[in-house]
Amino acid sequence: MTIGKTAQGHLRVGLALAFVCGALVGGAAALAQSTGSDLAALKEKFRRPAAIPFPASNPYSPEKRALGERLFRDKSLSADGSIACASCHDRQKGFSDGRVTAVGVPRRPLARHTPTLWNLAWAGPVFWDGRARSLEEQVAGPIIAPDEMAQPMDQLIARLAARRDYARAFAKAFPDDPRVTEENLKKAIATYERTLVSPPTRFDWFVAGDDAALSRQEVDGFRLFAGKAGCANCHTGWAFTDHAFYDVGLASEDRGRGAVLRLEKAEHAFKTPSLREAARRAPYMHDGSLATLKNVVRHYAGGITDRATLPPDLRRISLSPAEQDALVSFLKTLTFEGDPLPSATIVAEQSQSLPAEHVTSISQHDKMFTPTKVRIRPGERLWLLNNDTRTHNVRVFDDNLDFDSGAQEPGETVEIAFPKAGSYLVFCGIHPKMELTVDVR
Repeated sequence: MTIGKTAQGHLRVGLALAFVCGALVGGAAALAQSTGSDLAALKEKFRRPAAIPFPASNPYSPEKRALGERLFRDKSLSADGSIACASCHDRQKGFSDGRVTAVGVPRRPLARHTPTLWNLAWAGPVFWDGRARSLEEQVAGPIIAPDEMAQPMDQLIARLAARRDYARAFAKAFPDDPRVTEENLKKAIATYERTLVSPPTRFDWFVAGDDAALSRQEVDGFRLFAGKAGCANCHTGWAFTDHAFYDVGLASEDRGRGAVLRLEKAEHAFKTPSLREAARRAPYMHDGSLATLKNVVRHYAGGITDRATLPPDLRRISLSPAEQDALVSFLKTLTFEGDPLPSATIVAEQSQSLPAEHVTSISQHDKMFTPTKVRIRPGERLWLLNNDTRTHNVRVFDDNLDFDSGAQEPGETVEIAFPKAGSYLVFCGIHPKMELTVDVR
């Protein structure tokens, strides 16, 4: 079992999930015909991680999680006291709501389907279009949105602060800053949301070595998923998502990530959702337009709207009815067959970064920067070559540097000048899990 460390010391927990996050990249076609040994190697790509990562700026505590869950379920967070966060994020419905699109306080349908909250501790930007860069930033969005909970934040904080029970709960959760504040409210709810880790399913028992956990049809579906069908190009790793944004060919006018980045190449792009607990989450897609998992498979097998913004990973495939059925059968193995209680809270070790090398040239390949941490001198320029098959969008948001490369096509090089000393985070707006730390000193 992995025991995490925080500034307060060791946090001990009750259950360890045995696996390492992985990303499945390349070699998909060969894996479609994999033998037993190949299948064993493939399983390793989908093992569950042993710990939940919490940011240093918002470390885990049981008190903070308890406060976050209470706020998450409290209908007084909405303007008329009619809905809570839990009203639209129901555990029995995959932390979605079963509607095509949600309905807020004004009782009008929203523009998009309610996204799942499972496994967001590993996510980067959140919401379908990634407009919030963290769970903490995300929390305020639905609360203050006029078409959702419609609650002005200052009024909400004043009302909660006037309640003795909440004042005590905030003081207990934040002993170093024992106040009811907007920042502490966001941290509490985000802490609770990070603990929403989907429970192990038959697929996890299969990965752990129980070959009888899946039927022959389900194993065939897994091979198709990782091979011929190409699903694992985007639905990678144990949570079955790369947390990136793609146009998946839905006949929708919603601009998605394109409107956030103001980038034509990201038009109609939406976040790859986790496939964990997917069987509970119908209907599907950002607009709730596909009613069943079978409809989703049929969409990718022949219903894609052709657009210039479709990624190279997304291709029309030919799947027989039997192959489509096998895929659906496999997808259902990612859903727990009982009451889907979140797995026990496990706090990650603080990662120990390797020392940065003095490097001025960076490669981009398989949705990764190589290396991921570099050191340069003030005034030096960093060169980033796109060796990938995908379009990237290199960005820096910092008080000392605001940089946006626009669409960086395969083969193109981006040049960034760092005028002042400091530590800078470089990331891709389309594939936000691509991160590069640049120490300028």
